[in-house]
Amino acid sequence: MNFEIADDIKLAGESLLRFIDTEVVPLERAYGALLVDERQLYDASGRYVPEVLNLRKAVRQKSAEAGFYTMLGSEELGGGGLGPIAAVHIQETVARVYGPSRVLIHHVVVPSPFTNALSPVMNFLSPSARAEILPLLARGERTSCFGLSEPDAGSDVLAIRTRARREGDEWVISGSKQWITNSPYADYAVIFAVTDPERAAARKGGITGFMVDTNSRGFDVTSVLKLMGHQGGDTGIIALDEVRVPDTRRLGEVGQGLNVAMHGINSGRLGVAASCLGYAQWGLALATEYARNRRTFGKRIGDHQAIQIHLAEAAMDIFAAKSAVMNCAWRVERGSPARAEIAIVKAYATEMLSRVIDRCMQVHGGMGMTNEVGLQAVYRFARMMRVYDGTAEIQRRTIAQELLNDALEF
Repeated sequence: MNFEIADDIKLAGESLLRFIDTEVVPLERAYGALLVDERQLYDASGRYVPEVLNLRKAVRQKSAEAGFYTMLGSEELGGGGLGPIAAVHIQETVARVYGPSRVLIHHVVVPSPFTNALSPVMNFLSPSARAEILPLLARGERTSCFGLSEPDAGSDVLAIRTRARREGDEWVISGSKQWITNSPYADYAVIFAVTDPERAAARKGGITGFMVDTNSRGFDVTSVLKLMGHQGGDTGIIALDEVRVPDTRRLGEVGQGLNVAMHGINSGRLGVAASCLGYAQWGLALATEYARNRRTFGKRIGDHQAIQIHLAEAAMDIFAAKSAVMNCAWRVERGSPARAEIAIVKAYATEMLSRVIDRCMQVHGGMGMTNEVGLQAVYRFARMMRVYDGTAEIQRRTIAQELLNDALEF
């Protein structure tokens, strides 16, 4: 088990950083006032203002032209084919180097592994749908969202109420989705709906996935959810009222939608863990530098044992999380079952980030509470990640099930 990052992966990461520094950071400087102030970043409904959406699209397309936007997509879909180890390295690196609140960088230069671009769920599209949709997504011209969760069905996905009935060569979908990332801006929505109520009620499947045009009649993003004190964001509520979708836009076999969904969700959970790892390193670097320079009682605060304990505990947490994330990525890359391991790293890394950033804020004292330092932005992000993509409690349920079934190896 060798967790050393291969040279070609390191080079890909270094090239990506050069692209961001050359193409994206200058845009951030040029539009600094717009991008930093949330009162200008979002409109009254909580959506990004048109100027920001145009900037994000321009960055996506530049990234696609340079080969970074689809670097984590599978070769079967036309992507770069970089595997899980490369993915976690790149996601960790971007978070570690650039920190939070970079709306032209995070999930734009290299998109989220399951909510946009060449998501693994796209492997289940029909050939005709692939030919029509994938080039648009790969070039960054259009984006997508992943619609599984509902107001009364978050962790318990088999409780979803959205229904799809077949009429000839079409499916008619009605229902609602909630907590859907990128839904206010997406051109396509991956929507999961009950197609066999009896099987769904028996918790034996009966759910099917569809690729839906968001400009379809009856499709509406009714509101943007403003989370953790933000004035806008990426997460929305979708209403579907008799939305018609061709059978050619079905994802996989009828009734097997949850198998399709898990291909995207598992990639997303590993990506969340890697990003949390990167943000934790970013925060610890800030706290360490502050401890070197801030002085109290005649000496630098890093010489006080209380501060040293905070720094050491953070470093221990990060080391353990990185070991777990790399181990999990290695298992996934070699094709080993990793249901429990993915749950472990998702739960541990998100909780680790909360602990680390809390300590980093404490090291900074009053400065840690300000917007200027940026730690509060990661603190809010960390708290949300303990719920998104499967709560910490659901991850523990999965871990325990695998343990009881003798499916977890240490």
